[in-house]
Amino acid sequence: MTRRSRSGRKLWDTLSKIATRNVRDAQRTVTRSAIRSAVKQGEAMSKAAQRVLSGVASPVPPPVSRGGGRWEEGSWGLGPLVQRRYRLFIPPGASASRPAPLLVLLHGCGQDSASFAACTRAAALARSAGCVVLMPEQSSQANAQRCWNWFRSPARVAAEASLLMAIVEHICEHRPVRPDSVFVLGLSAGGAMALTLGLRYPDRFVAVGSHSGAAPYSASNAAQAARVMHGKGQPDLHAARLQLAGRSPPPLLLLHGDADPVVAFDNALASAALWQQLLPQAPVPAPPRRVQRGQRRPYRVHGWSSEGRPYIRLVRIEGLAHAWSGGPSSQAFSDPSGPDALRIAWPFFMQCLAARAMPRRARKLAGLA
Repeated sequence: MTRRSRSGRKLWDTLSKIATRNVRDAQRTVTRSAIRSAVKQGEAMSKAAQRVLSGVASPVPPPVSRGGGRWEEGSWGLGPLVQRRYRLFIPPGASASRPAPLLVLLHGCGQDSASFAACTRAAALARSAGCVVLMPEQSSQANAQRCWNWFRSPARVAAEASLLMAIVEHICEHRPVRPDSVFVLGLSAGGAMALTLGLRYPDRFVAVGSHSGAAPYSASNAAQAARVMHGKGQPDLHAARLQLAGRSPPPLLLLHGDADPVVAFDNALASAALWQQLLPQAPVPAPPRRVQRGQRRPYRVHGWSSEGRPYIRLVRIEGLAHAWSGGPSSQAFSDPSGPDALRIAWPFFMQCLAARAMPRRARKLAGLA
């Protein structure tokens, strides 16, 4: 073999080795990329499967206590076969000798108590306001989307309301809670159920509230519920009066976005009208006012009083869709650009508590009349 041919063969061998190495490196890169893609796809599929199986749109780990106070978990109900889980936050300082007011928060469809705790930032409110927060949790067996069943038959609605009330009474009896200072506020389906509780148990709640919820006693099946949510139904005034049995409903707070495509704002108007019709004398309206804090969405406040006490407060949040106002962006059904819903609700609840304890003349002097 000539020198030239040996030199050419050596060059060919070198090029072949380089080509082989490049192919091997490329194959490794492709393989690693495929593995990463498969892992990511598997994680996404796992999260999607988790959402489907749990009925929770934005699953989160159980809440942990930071900055004082403690989270507890439990279950209670109408017996061993009819129970619901709940989460309870007890703020620093609450004890048997120093019981605190109780705020019951009812989540919406596609949520559980953990995701709703993250959505509402309930622990932060509880620490600053010094209240206990109770968050019952709907089971996926009772409703595949974890909705509270405000739109079922009267018997089914009554059973679920009784179940929730049993949990509330259990907490009032066994935790550092003032049983005469109980409030309930819910989102979407939880809002409709909160108002249902207020009409069924008006003596047990200082005030009730609904955030983006449908009008109560307005549907007895899914088809009717869909119409109501689109603003094409009205509450059953007769049914509400039967539940009250001559009692007055507790004061009402309504928070609702005027751009809600899921539950039309008309539901808030219908609920306010229902509460007005349930009094023997028409409540007195107050001049509306517009509020905006910083860069958050502005909102309009409409109020009515009865016998010198705050009776209805309707908060219309401009541009808000079907979402908890002021919640974190990481959660479904949450809008961080809105005003903080709990920071709006709690002062109204405290005003109702103070007004109830005052004689009528004192309420006038305090400017609550």
